[in-house]
Amino acid sequence: MAPKKQKTARYVAMTALNRFSRRPGYACPVPAEVFEHTAEKQRTTDIVFGTIRNTTAIDFVITRIAGCPVERIPPKLLNIIRIAAYELIYTPDVPEYAIVNEAVENSKIIARKKQADFVNALLRKLTTAIENRKIPLDDADFRKTLPQTTSTGCRFHNCFLPQPDTEQADYLALAFSLPKWLVAGWLNDFGAQKTRQICFASNRRPAIYIRPNKLKTTTHKLTEEFSGSGLDVEVIDPASMIRIKSAGSVTELPGFAQGLFTVQDITASYPVHALKPQPGQTILDLCAAPGVKTAQLAEITGDRATIIATDIDSKRLQLVRENVARLGIKSVCIVTYENLRQKTAELGLFDGILLDVPCSNTGVLAKRPQVRHRITPEAINECARVQARLLEKAAPLVKSKGRICYSTCSIQKKENNHLIDQFLHSKPHFTLEFEELTLPSAQGFDWDGGYFAALVRR
Repeated sequence: MAPKKQKTARYVAMTALNRFSRRPGYACPVPAEVFEHTAEKQRTTDIVFGTIRNTTAIDFVITRIAGCPVERIPPKLLNIIRIAAYELIYTPDVPEYAIVNEAVENSKIIARKKQADFVNALLRKLTTAIENRKIPLDDADFRKTLPQTTSTGCRFHNCFLPQPDTEQADYLALAFSLPKWLVAGWLNDFGAQKTRQICFASNRRPAIYIRPNKLKTTTHKLTEEFSGSGLDVEVIDPASMIRIKSAGSVTELPGFAQGLFTVQDITASYPVHALKPQPGQTILDLCAAPGVKTAQLAEITGDRATIIATDIDSKRLQLVRENVARLGIKSVCIVTYENLRQKTAELGLFDGILLDVPCSNTGVLAKRPQVRHRITPEAINECARVQARLLEKAAPLVKSKGRICYSTCSIQKKENNHLIDQFLHSKPHFTLEFEELTLPSAQGFDWDGGYFAALVRR
């Protein structure tokens, strides 16, 4: 039987976006199985995630060019236009003619000739509206320019963006396709300069960082193995993590199947170190799935601690099992949430508890672009309520002089220091050893945002 013909990256991206819901408060994840229909998985991912990250700005441009709201354009046709607009505005190295021609061809496949002609006319009009697809931001007119990176942007002939100086929240929300209320909150909490940094970081193409499994290899050995396979890599000190500059599937990297490494962002690696885990200790990972930090606990303790991993989502605990098995870790005992009480009765109190709680994900908007379409103030309030309950659950399980490390991948004060302040007020037998908020960054070694607090029981 002849192998199935592989589809182009743009066609598969269109299929993925057609199945992605942007309903407010919902915004389901991009279905992973659609990427199996193309040999250009990395490029397809870039197109899909880039389009989702920049949808608000893209739709605003399309509305101006088409002279009608995007809601009046058939949804399947609209996603073809969105993909083409994304590439025209945000990927200046891709030839203009190739973008427009394939958009028209894909339109012919799913629609009538008249609709394909509409797509052709609209995209030709868009190309005319763009004055320069890539200019330095240093001397840009920001009312005419949509930022691409921290240093470049796409300049249009006419002004269409709000005034950055006098309408900061409006400008940043539109230019970076973020909810205005969220940007306004950042401006109030962090000021204009840091908020601009957060916006750029939230729309970056995030780099891939590798944490070597010290139970099996070293940073030096793994770097040599990657370099020997033709990968462009860079070691980050003092974290001893490796940045993968070459594009490609993580599961196909040399050493993945052998458990030589785990993918982890730099910021995400901090909370486990703050817990100060030691060999021989009994440690609870209360929100363990998918197991990245669970494995980090085992690696730091030389696989010689007793680590209990649980999660309220029993299905996601399977991810912990798979990660632990791949990495060759022996010190982790996986317990369902329902059986945790029985297990703690057997073991007694814990030396340390890692509490990496579910959160709003506002520090990882680049990696989870769909979040910007579902997040609401009410959702953040609900996250804070869940987080407070989890802290209450963890508090009586830790020994005297033991630690709880509370962490999120959020940068919202309500989920971070404000919540910790409330906890300490109600639990005077706990003290704050230290806390750290990391804002996401797109500069140099890029990283996500997040927060952790180390709490010690007196």
